[in-house]
Amino acid sequence: MDLTFLSFGSLGWGDEMLKGGLMTFAVAFCAYILAIVVGLVFAFLKLSKFMPLRFIGNFYTVVFRGVPELLIIYLVFFGGELLLSKIANGVFGYDGYVSLPLFVTGVFCIALGAGAFCTEVIRGAILAVPKGQHEAADALSLSKWSKAFDVVLPQALRIALPGLANVWQITLKETALISVIGLVEVMRSAKIASGATHQPFTFYLFAAVIFLLITSISNRGFKKVETWSQKGVRS
Repeated sequence: MDLTFLSFGSLGWGDEMLKGGLMTFAVAFCAYILAIVVGLVFAFLKLSKFMPLRFIGNFYTVVFRGVPELLIIYLVFFGGELLLSKIANGVFGYDGYVSLPLFVTGVFCIALGAGAFCTEVIRGAILAVPKGQHEAADALSLSKWSKAFDVVLPQALRIALPGLANVWQITLKETALISVIGLVEVMRSAKIASGATHQPFTFYLFAAVIFLLITSISNRGFKKVETWSQKGVRS
């Protein structure tokens, strides 16, 4: 297998692949952070005593865990462009084509799916917090907000860490789908390079190595965070 054109020479395909890897990480990281925020919001909605809020939370998780990520990307991308074009035409009289920013669209679509999984992970972790912790907070006459954010949530996030680590892996792999909208991440870079050089195996193997490298480094990071979070916790 000839790897000479992975060099940073005249064609610079190796350079382009590494740039695609950085884009993949950027999309995955931003989508993951947004997914955790979304997960926190909808976890509290699902645990609410107010039925309409529970319905919204349940509706979100059922839809976005049941619909394929690729379909979400297509619906948001093409539906969003159609909506913006209609608004631009109706409000501003603009007849041209309105396109969505690819990076923002990719992050948003990936976060929608990952957020549904984060919701269930965080909800389960909140329910796993010992009942005695709730009773202790009530005995101290803590407000609902103080009880939630000072007592329950810190313990729930510690419990949720293994599940959130799995969601990160899912988020990272789902970024491969956003190449369909034209964002040049690692899979798009591999496709372009393989088409130009007629060496698809070489570049898709390189893409696999990049994914595995990001995965292995992030796994080490999550393990260190889990070890740190367990300090002072009785087993």
